[in-house]
Amino acid sequence: MNRSIVGRHFELTEPIKEYIESALGSIEKYGLDIISATTLISSDEKHGKKGFSVEFIINLKDKNTVVISQKDKDVYAAIDLAIERVKKTLRRHADKIKSHKINSFRDLGEEAEAVGEFVGGITDDPEIVPMDLALHKPLDFDEAIAMLKEEKKRQFIVFNDTDGNLRVMYKRADGKFGLY
Repeated sequence: MNRSIVGRHFELTEPIKEYIESALGSIEKYGLDIISATTLISSDEKHGKKGFSVEFIINLKDKNTVVISQKDKDVYAAIDLAIERVKKTLRRHADKIKSHKINSFRDLGEEAEAVGEFVGGITDDPEIVPMDLALHKPLDFDEAIAMLKEEKKRQFIVFNDTDGNLRVMYKRADGKFGLY
């Protein structure tokens, strides 16, 4: 992450620079790809009262930019308030990215269609049937395609890929197979 600290009508001292650097170090914990972080500190004087304005500009990948401005009488207080607002904004953005789910077929694209109707009815007391996993070996990619081609009722199958990750293969209405 590129970091820059700029002072406008304000002399930046080493303790203030170190304080901002440590504050910026705490925003990396959210796992976002932060391209750059710019801090602007300016001194304002209105009606004989001196104050400070701190502005954080955080550039994230995918053209997302977070801009937080804060004013206070004390420069350290303004930095603290601004960095807390930055953390809150980045935490919300990270949560939004992690919890993003596809809600409808429209979100899957124009070619996605439901394959068939659900044959059985949903009862109030569903029956859960345990399976012995020792009897089933993990499937690879080619075996999963062959099983989906053979079976008419099954719409999707879960299998392990070569990296050991669980994958889902499903039948599409156009006869092709989709893969998550």
